[in-house]
Amino acid sequence: MNEYFAIEKDERGIVWLTIDKADSQANVLTESLLEAFDHALVQVAQMHPKALVIRSGKASGFIAGADVKAFANVPGVASAEQHILRVHEILHRLESMAFPTVAAIHGFCLGGGLELSLACDYRVCANDEATRLGFPEVKLGIFPGYGGSVRSTRLLGDLKALELMLGGRTVSGRAAKKMGLVGMAVPLRQLRSAAIDLATRQPRVSRAGCFKRLPAMAPLRPLVVHFMTRELDKRIRRDHYPAPYELLDHWRNTAGDEPAMYASEASRVARMINATEAQNLIRVFMLQDRLKAEGNKADFDARQVHVIGGGVMGGDIAAWCALRGMRVTLQDRAPEYLTRAVKRAHQLFARKLKDPYARQAAVDRLMPDHRGDGVRTADVVIEAIFEDIDAKRHLYAEVEPRMKPDAVLATNTSSIPLAVLGEHLERPDRLVGLHFFNPVAKMPLIEVVHDQRTDPAMIKRATAFARHIDKLPLKVRSTPGFLVNRVLMPYLLEAVELIEEGIPAPVIDRAAMGFGMPMGPIELADTVGLDICLSVAGKMAEALHNPVPQQLGRLVNDGRLGRKSDHGFYAWKDGKPIKELGKEPVAMSDDDISDRLILRLVNESVACLREGVVEDEDLLDAGVIFGTGFAPFRGGPMHYVHSRGTEAVQKRLHELEDRFGEHFHADDGWGAIA
Repeated sequence: MNEYFAIEKDERGIVWLTIDKADSQANVLTESLLEAFDHALVQVAQMHPKALVIRSGKASGFIAGADVKAFANVPGVASAEQHILRVHEILHRLESMAFPTVAAIHGFCLGGGLELSLACDYRVCANDEATRLGFPEVKLGIFPGYGGSVRSTRLLGDLKALELMLGGRTVSGRAAKKMGLVGMAVPLRQLRSAAIDLATRQPRVSRAGCFKRLPAMAPLRPLVVHFMTRELDKRIRRDHYPAPYELLDHWRNTAGDEPAMYASEASRVARMINATEAQNLIRVFMLQDRLKAEGNKADFDARQVHVIGGGVMGGDIAAWCALRGMRVTLQDRAPEYLTRAVKRAHQLFARKLKDPYARQAAVDRLMPDHRGDGVRTADVVIEAIFEDIDAKRHLYAEVEPRMKPDAVLATNTSSIPLAVLGEHLERPDRLVGLHFFNPVAKMPLIEVVHDQRTDPAMIKRATAFARHIDKLPLKVRSTPGFLVNRVLMPYLLEAVELIEEGIPAPVIDRAAMGFGMPMGPIELADTVGLDICLSVAGKMAEALHNPVPQQLGRLVNDGRLGRKSDHGFYAWKDGKPIKELGKEPVAMSDDDISDRLILRLVNESVACLREGVVEDEDLLDAGVIFGTGFAPFRGGPMHYVHSRGTEAVQKRLHELEDRFGEHFHADDGWGAIA
């Protein structure tokens, strides 16, 4: 065994090549591992086996993909193309072995890992919830470059393969079997015997039939590309996320001609990986890894959670914890308040868990508990009631004496400082903020809020808990609005200011989405709820000198709360805003509008760095991207500042201050940024 592989030949003549990268929790296709893999294939061929089975020695899965960290330091297009062509050579060697080859897959099999498995004759995978297969490359601004676009279309047919690559989504083992990506999906304990069965039985190697390859015919390709482009245009913009469009162009020009497809893969992916959009998306991937490293599951054995508050946030937090394997008790004033929360939880389980046994297990883990008996045995107690200081303090007085000594007491407050909430606690050092974002099932970030009194052990437990439920923990200091709400609020308030100046709401939203935001600020405010926006803005106004626009208060007083009341800034129908653009000219350009919005957010980000709300610029970028959806292809607000030029941004702020007022005054922290 070397630092990457173990090779053994069993009594049947089958060689087992186990990939087990030393000093790593996951197998990643680094350049050195790929070269070692090539040498291992030569060694295996010299053993003249009856068959070869490739498997992983890692509990986390098969292969998590290519080495993304290396992508961030690509020395140029020529070097990238040379690397891709070399990987093509290695996988061609695997594909052309004189004996059957089997990939035995469990856990993650993503990107380059899936491409390697496609070079085998057969694939078998575990059918548990942990097994996921897919091509996430488009999320990094590229498309599969290790032969994936060639072998997936050959195996699945062009439409299925394109959908898998364009979506960047992962599929379960059962779904992979159903779509033909693997030949068998079996319980994990049967994975070895299933691999042996394929290796010895040697069924015909699967290929897509003529009907499934029909779209690759030259006359039909433009029609397919036209249809798929139209669908892409509904979700993304070509100038923001070019990778899916590049994939379609690659397929249209080369489908059906495998040598041309391999060559096109190498040249296009090499060029794309050096482009700004891909480098920024790779940066976001690495920021995500940094947040994951902020919490270590081994630091805290969290098994039971007690959530107090059966409203939308509390109920959804409880449901998410149960989905991720926690035993959860959910408390509210009376049983009838929990009915709606439990119903929403069942809908989440049905959507996320296709296995009926796994779904029932999640249902069984979530227990309505209006008396609060679960407090005594919970490892984490999360308060998620309405934003009222006295109500929260009263609740803590009831709960704290009944908690386990080492349990975490957490609040989901979105704006109230911990020092205020913990004033009457016996142990204020145990109180932390666990600020989830709505919708809980979609937003990956949790702000782990602390102040100078917080016990470091509690912070460590809180970040570990976040990782146990597959969230990204961001440690933030307890200041008004913490990080995400604090930088988001000036952005939203500026949008309301623009409305008061006569700029139509759809124009404001269009400008923000033109910058790359996933949703315009006016639609976002309506979606969050104007009453909630008003409440948070009011709490932050005095501390941060952000005056609240009068129109926000007027709408709330009139009962126009946004989506939940079917009227806010927009009228809403069937859960969607009705956006009607007038024909009259708008007195302001989209560039001016987007700068007014984004630079308010950026300026507040600089203030947060000056005050030490987060440790550094990278953590700020990570928090704002994963907490607000800030245009990922721009790499985060501070990365955007450096890309545009700090002097240029400050100059633009001075211009905006002269034209629109002192709320654009550059923060004192700009000196340190420059």
